[in-house]
Amino acid sequence: MKRFLQKQWLSFSAWQVLLWPPSLFFAGLVALRKCLYRHRVFKTTRLSVPLIVVGNISLGGTGKTPMVIWLAEQLRLAGFKPGIISRGYGGVPQGAVAVFADSPPALVGDEPVLIAKRSACPVFVGVDKVRVGQALLQANPQCDVIISDDGLQHYAMERDVEVALLDGFSRFGNRCLLPAGPLREGVSRLNSVDAVVVSGGVLVDLPEIMPSRLFAMSLEGDHFFSLDQVPSSKPASYFFDKNIVAVAGIANPQRFFNKLTALGLQFEPRAFADHHVFSAAELTEFANKTILMTEKDAVKCLGFTDVDVWYLPVTATISSATGHSLISLILQKLRN
Repeated sequence: MKRFLQKQWLSFSAWQVLLWPPSLFFAGLVALRKCLYRHRVFKTTRLSVPLIVVGNISLGGTGKTPMVIWLAEQLRLAGFKPGIISRGYGGVPQGAVAVFADSPPALVGDEPVLIAKRSACPVFVGVDKVRVGQALLQANPQCDVIISDDGLQHYAMERDVEVALLDGFSRFGNRCLLPAGPLREGVSRLNSVDAVVVSGGVLVDLPEIMPSRLFAMSLEGDHFFSLDQVPSSKPASYFFDKNIVAVAGIANPQRFFNKLTALGLQFEPRAFADHHVFSAAELTEFANKTILMTEKDAVKCLGFTDVDVWYLPVTATISSATGHSLISLILQKLRN
């Protein structure tokens, strides 16, 4: 159903006519909620350190996880000690839970485990991001900035910097709010964020966004790592003569498949639901093939040694058509 709706959201059809009334109702709720927070009817809380929110205005994968990892690395290079908070989708965190590189994804979510593994920063997850941020700071008083993985609409958190990600291919879809379209908030919401990062696709002028606040993100990576107990790394060319099946349990599996195609690989694609929990028995269906997967999926498959599984780590690269630096913009906001 989710994939069907995502396809419908790219254009207008008879479905939009049926979904237009509930979409208007949803838009009214969004506007009312923002108004209540703006006028302090609903409580807002400021953490004791600056907060950077990385989120989006639409449903679907936009690359928030690699963006958060990139931002944490850049902040560390600038002398900051960042901590990271997340909802923990795909897990069942109770309260505020610390996440480590070897934490069970079934408990804390696959993306937070990947972030903890790649960023080497303190990571906490939970539903109430304010409480999660407070718990992280209490346990890690050295942290002087918090990055929120998602949370653009979590207005209970007062924030210092907002970075919104936008899928470069689907962009705003049909520009309708849920459920008639993919948007959680109207496109005008981007006028109030500090930076918009277009993930994938071609960076072109977007009239809604000032050029100085518009950036492009590409995901780079061409070496695969084995899930064996003694991990090894191989370039994409190593797999040219392999019988490959590519599996992806992410919000936008086509992005992974496009990446493999760009690397010159031929494969059988298998898309699963976002946060899909793979089992060893499930992957034995491909026992006579080489399995390629995302690093996000791989954190849930550690210890699967009976099948030939490799994952592709990717690293975000941020650019700008105007020559502006995203990290410089963020650092300026933090230091003012």
